[in-house]
Amino acid sequence: MRETSRRRRSRGAAAALTAAALLAAGALTGCDSASDARGNGSPAKRRPSPSPTPLWNRSPDSIAAVGDSITRGFDACVVLSDCPEVSWATGTDATVRSLALRLIGQPAVSERSWNFARSGADVEDLAEQMTQAAAKKPELVTVMVGANDACADTAERMTPVEGFRSSFGAALRQLRRSAPKTQVYVSSVPDLRRLWSTGRGDPLGRQIWKLGICASMLGDAEDVSVKAQQRRDRVHERIVAYNEVLKDICGKDPRCRYDGGAVFDYRFNGKQLSRWDWFHPSKDGQGRLAEIAYRNVTAASAPRP
Repeated sequence: MRETSRRRRSRGAAAALTAAALLAAGALTGCDSASDARGNGSPAKRRPSPSPTPLWNRSPDSIAAVGDSITRGFDACVVLSDCPEVSWATGTDATVRSLALRLIGQPAVSERSWNFARSGADVEDLAEQMTQAAAKKPELVTVMVGANDACADTAERMTPVEGFRSSFGAALRQLRRSAPKTQVYVSSVPDLRRLWSTGRGDPLGRQIWKLGICASMLGDAEDVSVKAQQRRDRVHERIVAYNEVLKDICGKDPRCRYDGGAVFDYRFNGKQLSRWDWFHPSKDGQGRLAEIAYRNVTAASAPRP
């Protein structure tokens, strides 16, 4: 009987040690267990990962504009004069409702928007304008350039495509040196051949064009010979190539958004062209450009070509 009791005590002690070991193991592995803390065996809930902050801010509150005479509102108010108050990008005119006015509102638009565009500017002038814009640390820079590169005295004197690529790329790099987080909205170059088609039926427009406005496209507006059409086709093809450059370079910058060809595709009518030159946008035309820009800047994703 004594031997039997010892054996029983031995077996009992072994069982107790085994139970203790199991409990200890459970305590050690409890933090890593996939089971619910209440021990009901259900999988533990994982906290959702925080959503990444989007790179594109759809409501920037400061804007700088660079580019050419279109962004300066040339010939929109007074003949042969800039009228920046009606600029599609940064204007203060309530009837145009510029991009800045729609995003920032009055009266802040006068304090938080800047227009560094220059009438007559081409893509080579963009780097200097970007330097001026970067100094203001804007949340958004708008770019509209390329019409003057295509509007030369002759088609042969248009800016070469590779030169356009080099200058536009340099301008964007110049901005990034001082303002790496500034967003950039790039407008496509307007379709000047469609502009010729729209305005050539107006006698006043044809007379004004004879003064030398965009001679590569608008010169000899009534000439529809094969040679003249080939010249216009060449200018048209060059603008298409410029837009491909804008799309390509902008597409490689995560904080740059190209308009997808929206301005190029827009069909300006006589009401939307300046009555003084039938080339630059009127106040109504500036308003249409502002609508396009606002739609694309505030869209959830970049427009597709």
